[in-house]
Amino acid sequence: MNDTTPKPPAETGQREGRSPDLFRERSGLDSLFWDFDRSFDALRNRFWQSPIGRTMSDRIEAGWSLTPAVDIVESDKHFEIRAELPGMGAENVEVKVANGMLTIKGEKKEEKEEKKENYYLTERSFGSFQRSFVVPTGVDTDKIEAAFSNGVLAVTLPKTSEAIEQEKKIAIKTG
Repeated sequence: MNDTTPKPPAETGQREGRSPDLFRERSGLDSLFWDFDRSFDALRNRFWQSPIGRTMSDRIEAGWSLTPAVDIVESDKHFEIRAELPGMGAENVEVKVANGMLTIKGEKKEEKEEKKENYYLTERSFGSFQRSFVVPTGVDTDKIEAAFSNGVLAVTLPKTSEAIEQEKKIAIKTG
């Protein structure tokens, strides 16, 4: 005779509607690392919470970031650092080289004011950043140049003629 009573699905380690990773039992180092990660997540969330309730991630999503995105490219004759600084002008940026370090500093201040019949809105935001880079060996620090255009800072670090001449391409033998 055929048994037609429904049987529970085979145990897969996953409960219905729940992620298997979140609810699996942990032991030993797995448990320690899990607790450690959760503690730092909680700490990070508390640390980045501002007094008025907006988190730093809210500000970053709105286009306000603490450090600019940077690309570093090397060519045969120079290195180039490109920093994206949206909403900033050259007057708000400073580039310095000292003791083998190139430092880019900037400060952004923004004010918004809106007046209508039944309300008045004013918002102010500001922030500053500083990024430092080790100047590679073979760069002529007296000839470093910086240019600012359309919210992008480009810093060119030219190589010395000795550094250019020292480069040697090595042939690869095939077998």
